[in-house]
Amino acid sequence: MCGIVGCILKNDDNVAPILFDCISKLEYRGYDSIGLATYSENKIHIKKDKGKIEEVNNKLNLSDMPGNFGIAHVRWATHGDPSKLNSHPHVDERKDIAIVHNGIIENYLEIKEKLIKEGHVFKSDTDTEVIPHLIEKFMNEGFDLEHALRETIDVIHGAYAIAAISTKEPNKIIATRKDSPLIVGIGENGYYLASDSPAILKYAKDIIYPERGEIVILDKNGVVVHDEFDNVINKEIESIDWTPEMAEKEGYDHFMIKEINEQAVAVRNTLTQKEHIQSIIDDIEGDIQRICFVACGTSYHASLTGKYLIESLAGIPTDVILASEFKYSANTLNDKTLVIFISQSGETADSLKALDIANQTSKTLGIVNVAGSSITRRAKYVIQTQAGPEIGVAATKTYLAQLTSIYLFSALLSKNDELLDELDKVPGFIDETLENVEFIKGISKRYNYARDFFYLGRGFSYPTALEGALKLKEITYIHGEGYAAGELKHGPLALIDEGIPVVVIVPPGDSYRKTMSNLEEVKSRGANVLAIGSANDDALKEQADDVITINPEVDELIAPLIYVIPLQLIAYFITLEKGHDPDKPKNLAKCVTVE
Repeated sequence: MCGIVGCILKNDDNVAPILFDCISKLEYRGYDSIGLATYSENKIHIKKDKGKIEEVNNKLNLSDMPGNFGIAHVRWATHGDPSKLNSHPHVDERKDIAIVHNGIIENYLEIKEKLIKEGHVFKSDTDTEVIPHLIEKFMNEGFDLEHALRETIDVIHGAYAIAAISTKEPNKIIATRKDSPLIVGIGENGYYLASDSPAILKYAKDIIYPERGEIVILDKNGVVVHDEFDNVINKEIESIDWTPEMAEKEGYDHFMIKEINEQAVAVRNTLTQKEHIQSIIDDIEGDIQRICFVACGTSYHASLTGKYLIESLAGIPTDVILASEFKYSANTLNDKTLVIFISQSGETADSLKALDIANQTSKTLGIVNVAGSSITRRAKYVIQTQAGPEIGVAATKTYLAQLTSIYLFSALLSKNDELLDELDKVPGFIDETLENVEFIKGISKRYNYARDFFYLGRGFSYPTALEGALKLKEITYIHGEGYAAGELKHGPLALIDEGIPVVVIVPPGDSYRKTMSNLEEVKSRGANVLAIGSANDDALKEQADDVITINPEVDELIAPLIYVIPLQLIAYFITLEKGHDPDKPKNLAKCVTVE
């Protein structure tokens, strides 16, 4: 995954410092290379190299480039190793055209072969480089930059957001998108393009959301959007209510720990969506005989919790399907099925493909954190989580905001007033749990030795175990597996040896006794047991090697909203012990918009 930015200023100031500032805010989308292209005196100026933003900037001084408009890019490699040649922006042979691209061009090899036969010379191993060569080809045939880009997107297949500049048409940026995010910002001093709103929060709050295939033209005078027939579209302008400070560390060492500490606020703000969620339920009630969650990664674990909630409280059969596997189940959908899509970014490629399929037969609902994202525009109903921008790659506060939305939906669907009352207490339980951060830090250090971890939970705690294991894998690079505790005897118990850490999630409730039995099973085989349970559970304190305690009022029904927090902190502190950057895990980037 990659991040792109474009900016054209109304005055003649140098744009490079702004481009660099904006693209730096998108480092969570890619951090193996960075590059900028600006225009001045009939020449495109380019600085780019592999490496993290700070490293490359120290070497190249990216803010020192002439020109009042340009484009920028951060890369997470999909085609071609991280290198200076493979980093963006990419240019044609004469360096008359520069482009940045987020996405994947599926048919780039056949296009590249054809262009080589026509005399084009390529320098990189990327799929992206075919784009400037195609634009060059079509401009040589007489098309202007806008229509050369339109001809190009008729040739390429795949997902993309593209921004282009040309020496032949100065003072202009052309952009388009298909299945990769792109927003347009209207600011007091200029006009902006970006893959995500945190990039431009400091400069523009008024946003336009281009649809697939539309062409955006930025110049000093404003923004024009054309449809595929060259008609001007009057796009709705929406305002972002996030502040620039929300996308800053604000004194924290990492975004991840900042966002962990923002979870009570994220839950409290998302609870304000109750009336909106009730209106959705009023509209669908009586028409729905089945619910199907579709999600990836962390959102998949939130969805599993949703299955337990809806089936136990509302009695409606509920499935959870990985978005990448959804098409294999599509024939089971009908007009009595509600398909719920959960995505932090609202731009996850697999989820968008599945949403297009589901819209053909079923009612669709998106639970999304980013306003104006593709899922919010394509789903019939939308619940907007209120987590604010999340920069850390490993999801934390957006996970809790998703869970809160699912809990509200389930409680309102089942008319469970008692659960609604309990949800109002959750922000307080979260803050109370975070008061134990130093204690959890000390425990985490003791488990830094491990090469493998196991996480166990039953019922509502099973998805929490999966999420805890995922957080560990994502940022510590330790192998972690989450299991339904009752499955121990069906294979995983063979892997339990002396000293293996096993995290057992043991909230008070119906599953307590059986989970304690599973704890004893792994303990008797030499495991080092780290348990998370009630503060007044003396039996747990006696059996486990280490115990992280939670307020006794938190029972197993609402435990997923609180018990996950120590698991996030364990992963974070072990990561620090190992010397890794929790905000930039290797091989991962946020907002995966490629399949």
